[in-house]
Amino acid sequence: MKWQSAAAHLRRLMGAPSAAAPALRDSGAVTPVWRALLVAVVGYAYLLRLVYCAEVELLPEETYYWNYSRHLDFGYLDHPPMVAWLIRLGTLLFGNTEFGVRFGALCCGVVASIFVFRLARNLFDEASALLALVLAQILPFFFFSGMLMTPDAPLVAAWAASLYFLERALVAGRANAWAWAGLCMGLGLLSKYTIGLLGLSALLFMLLDPSSRGWWRRREPYTAVLIAAAVFAPVILWNAQHDWASFAFQTSRRLAERPRFSLHKLIGGAIVLMTPTGLAAVAAVFIRGRPRPAAGVAPVPATPDTLARRWRFMQLALFAPLAVFFFFSLRHEVKLDWTGAPWVAALPMMALGIAEAYRGRAGQAGVWQRAAWPPTLVALLLMFGAGLYYLVLGIPGIGYSTQMELVPVGWREFGRQIDEVAGEVRRRYGGLLVVGMDRYAIASELAFYSHDQPKSVLDTSAAHLFGDMGLMYEQWFPPERQAGRPLLLVAWSRDALAAPHLERQVERLEDIHEGTLMHDGRLIRHYYYRVALGYRGAPTAARVR
Repeated sequence: MKWQSAAAHLRRLMGAPSAAAPALRDSGAVTPVWRALLVAVVGYAYLLRLVYCAEVELLPEETYYWNYSRHLDFGYLDHPPMVAWLIRLGTLLFGNTEFGVRFGALCCGVVASIFVFRLARNLFDEASALLALVLAQILPFFFFSGMLMTPDAPLVAAWAASLYFLERALVAGRANAWAWAGLCMGLGLLSKYTIGLLGLSALLFMLLDPSSRGWWRRREPYTAVLIAAAVFAPVILWNAQHDWASFAFQTSRRLAERPRFSLHKLIGGAIVLMTPTGLAAVAAVFIRGRPRPAAGVAPVPATPDTLARRWRFMQLALFAPLAVFFFFSLRHEVKLDWTGAPWVAALPMMALGIAEAYRGRAGQAGVWQRAAWPPTLVALLLMFGAGLYYLVLGIPGIGYSTQMELVPVGWREFGRQIDEVAGEVRRRYGGLLVVGMDRYAIASELAFYSHDQPKSVLDTSAAHLFGDMGLMYEQWFPPERQAGRPLLLVAWSRDALAAPHLERQVERLEDIHEGTLMHDGRLIRHYYYRVALGYRGAPTAARVR
């Protein structure tokens, strides 16, 4: 019976060792039921994002980049402009809504998955390609980069596309792939500067791989560099017009920070982004070494030399960027998402390891992979579904975190309440500027969740007005231009509004008031606000830099 056949194949998928080999053949082919199951998993993961991206409130980073899109430019202090351009496109199509903001991320996730699939199929086989597609949809970093509208969304898409075309150029020897690689690298540079590390990987491969050294004498690689530079030129021009602010922010400023050992954070971040199973799978693949040649493995005949070159290319694509972050973390702070995009190169190799395990060709490593991967993927899908449901509708008996910067619940209500307070203050004093007393989170969220977004974008600023850092708000709202305006100061703590330096910046401070944020009848957190009159302009000195 059909249902019995499907159940048998499902048992194979869940890791029955004796039944694994027929599902994934040595030729690289995949049985129809196995293929249907993998496609269903991919579809479910994408459907989760599609359904909930319009309901889950935006993270502060997303509303900050939405403010980018309200101030369109060729560059910004802390990032290139691609995230702003994609948000502007999405909001033109779907309005200034959560779905409009995240539409670009959904599209970038599709693009990244397509190129990961094609790369794995070229390198190995159909089974590895389908498994790589599953990993690109479910592993935490890739799941969320395909939903949340941050610079990582277009970066991952550009990284996957660049890696695909670089493999076609350097390993497959396709001269016309160089131009496409240059275009994708240029788009990546418009997304996030770290894609330059993929260029480092390609450079090392051309130096170390004897068959690739001939490219140094041909025009195609140099044409690719020129194409990437031409695409990236608007960012260079913006930096030249702004004292190289963005380049300095991402290089000399970070290098000048107080030395701080953060390797443990780098490792912990990798575990979160890729899961312990994923990292163990990467290690297992490299310990075992490159795969044996097999008939029909990929479009290019899998001779030992071909496999060796593919393996070397993927090793450099993964480990060269990770090595840079490793050495950087020995003396500098690192962020959770920094190593995300380089893991694109690990997906085909992880997928190969899973495929080899189900073919019974991976020894003891295959045994634990068959045991570990199915529950890992199922657990991830369940956690994603439960987590997104919790953010939208809540779960009985479970409250909400006060850390709204990390758990996006309560921002809509926050915007509504501050709108009411600001309206009352405007009726008394007029010309009000709402000031979120942090770098960007409060100001960005209040601007997006205001009932009058166009006006709020022009009337909501950050704590740089009182000497803290405000990132792009420092350019959008120069302190000297706000002199004399009444301010509504909004903060998470009473102490932030009672600091002595505030009195030196204004003529008069009114009383501090407390507000309460609730969601579904449950307390989230308290916030505080007060009116400041007669703002005097530029702060006397920056307190936090």
